[in-house]
Amino acid sequence: MSDSVQVPVVGEEFPAFTLMDAAGQAHSLSDFAGRYVVLYVYPKDDTPGCTREACDFRDNALLREHGAAILGVSADDADSHARFAEKFSLPFPLLSDPGAAFLRSIGSYGTKNMYGKVTEGIKRQTFLIGPDGRLVKSWLAVKVDGHADHVAAAIEKDRAAQGGK
Repeated sequence: MSDSVQVPVVGEEFPAFTLMDAAGQAHSLSDFAGRYVVLYVYPKDDTPGCTREACDFRDNALLREHGAAILGVSADDADSHARFAEKFSLPFPLLSDPGAAFLRSIGSYGTKNMYGKVTEGIKRQTFLIGPDGRLVKSWLAVKVDGHADHVAAAIEKDRAAQGGK
């Protein structure tokens, strides 16, 4: 991965990645060719907003119906991910990006403003990647409540635009 920031652009190929999950298994974008991929970036395991977001993705029936692969990614380590996934019965991989190199490369790490306080850190963002590996839609300032429904609706809209595939 390079040090340059390439914020993914809708319609373009999403940057390739390979990141490890809590069990030490590598996951690459290419593993999910032919499926929609919901890559959601979150700041920290087992915090209130991140827990609500993970559970909303876990519980969203439409995402399951569409066969979407859901991948969470943060800079937390494998042990933290394993505890978080077990505590909330998360059925999808949580990927670790220690040092946030990948997150920095796609613009998901940097300056953020929380309640008027400017800090550096992981931005809550989601990328919907199409079956062809291209970015369908991105949410660069996610509001947790209702977000999983918005992602499912974007899959439906894209499927309709593709002729229902």
